[in-house]
Amino acid sequence: MFAQRNGAFRQLLPAVLALAGTAASFAMTAAPVRAAANGPFYSATLTRPMDGAQKLVQKGLLWKCEGAECFAARDTSRPVIVCARLAQKVGPVARFATPQGELAADDLARCNEAAAG
Repeated sequence: MFAQRNGAFRQLLPAVLALAGTAASFAMTAAPVRAAANGPFYSATLTRPMDGAQKLVQKGLLWKCEGAECFAARDTSRPVIVCARLAQKVGPVARFATPQGELAADDLARCNEAAAG
């Protein structure tokens, strides 16, 4: 009876070790990607500077602002929508950009309508 349990253990051990190794390798490779994805994606220049460094959350997106400059990680909404949400919270935005470029003048005007309303 002991020989049967020992044989089953010998068959099961490599599978358990392989599963543990695979899980560990996935965890180690996913960590740097997630860290890079959490860096600043949006940048905004406000028309009225804020007092000192501040953090604010608008619709689940964390903004870090110092003076007239604000930065946030990527969101699932379109940039003009993200800009409008920020403008609702802090007032008019002079410049709003993503890594793909700055908002066009008409989109920036639409963004700032949210600050007025």
